[in-house]
Amino acid sequence: MRWDDLFRDLEAQLEAAAAAELDAEVADRSRREAAQLALVDRARAAVGHPVTLRVLGAGPVDGLLVDVGAQWLLLAEASGRQALVPLSAVLSLAGLRAWTSVPGEGGQVFARLGLGSALRGIARDRLPVQVVLTDGSVLSGTLDRVGSDFVELTEHGEVRRRGEVTGVRTVPFAALALLRSGA
Repeated sequence: MRWDDLFRDLEAQLEAAAAAELDAEVADRSRREAAQLALVDRARAAVGHPVTLRVLGAGPVDGLLVDVGAQWLLLAEASGRQALVPLSAVLSLAGLRAWTSVPGEGGQVFARLGLGSALRGIARDRLPVQVVLTDGSVLSGTLDRVGSDFVELTEHGEVRRRGEVTGVRTVPFAALALLRSGA
């Protein structure tokens, strides 16, 4: 009978060691998977839900997360305006869901939807915008030209007319904190 107890004890020790090894492997795999996630993967899972962004130079921005690009977030604010926020200006996000999109799930088209693509869409539509820079200053006008790392903003009165143009500013992407629809 003593041998039966000895073998049961050895069997229990082996089962405990195997369970501990499995727990360690699961934890290690979870850390490796988390290391492959990008901020856009976390944000894509929250599309359609309210979020709060803390934005460099602009403070908190609340709204419904409408869309996510490779380098930007688009929010619908309670005021009815839309806010395009470059990821480089985001200091923190609150309201993300518990789940995450699969890394790389967006595909090649998603990967090409950088900040320049979003800004070119705004420029194409000739919509007036309010631009908040990372130092907190605010510019208003119409985006006219979008380069690889800059945007040109034509400043004007309420409506863009030749006599209403007050200047043109070239702004590096790195200085953009937030663009809001409507000047």
